[in-house]
Amino acid sequence: MVRELKEVEGIIFKRQKYHDADLLAKIITEKNGIFTMLAHGALKPKSKLGAALLNFSYGTYVVYFSGHGLSTLRTYKNVEQFDGLYDDLIKNAYASFILDLVDHAFMEYQNLGKYYDLTKFALQKIASGTDPEMITQIVQMQLLAAFGVEPELRHCVICGQDQGEFDYSIKNGGILCKKHFYTDPDRMHLKPKEVAVLRTIFLLPFERLGSIKINSSTKKATRKAIDRIYQDTIDINLKTKKFLDELKLMD
Repeated sequence: MVRELKEVEGIIFKRQKYHDADLLAKIITEKNGIFTMLAHGALKPKSKLGAALLNFSYGTYVVYFSGHGLSTLRTYKNVEQFDGLYDDLIKNAYASFILDLVDHAFMEYQNLGKYYDLTKFALQKIASGTDPEMITQIVQMQLLAAFGVEPELRHCVICGQDQGEFDYSIKNGGILCKKHFYTDPDRMHLKPKEVAVLRTIFLLPFERLGSIKINSSTKKATRKAIDRIYQDTIDINLKTKKFLDELKLMD
């Protein structure tokens, strides 16, 4: 197999011991997708590789790049960490869920395009103290298209109306205007403000959404709505999501 030596910018989000002193580290990269690197000797006491492969580390990694299967880490440079994510249980849980969700949306080595920037934006915002629940909801809504489930939130899926009162219909794959509510008795029955939040965090560029603030009851309702959308259209069960839900029960 011919391997190319290249520099990749990326974020480490999973690691595990491999053999006695080696590490496997999963990385989400700007241009080369998500893949796993083998780091020989990273667990040896004198090795500096281990510290550069902690979860939520980011920077430039020099890799013998395979394009499929394992690539091999040679060295690194300019590696930092998202401050506060590693040691803060709540921030760690939200960040881990986001990275896990992105990982499941793409094939190995598949170019992520704008979703790399979305992921980095989300981690930066959570690390800086922005409401992690709201940032996670933004990611979940904007990631639907990557899963092949892109709802119509610009206008009513039946008549094209883009102003007025709306509700979300999973059966119809998007929003219904009030005069077409009757077409789906199982629509979500969301309040107008809740639908407005879903539309906003789906349609607006994510870099404009970092300071969005909503009250706790609306946020809880949109969380439940997004959970239902994922459950009924994608149906993935992630341990990181289960852990988040358990933490919310502890609140």
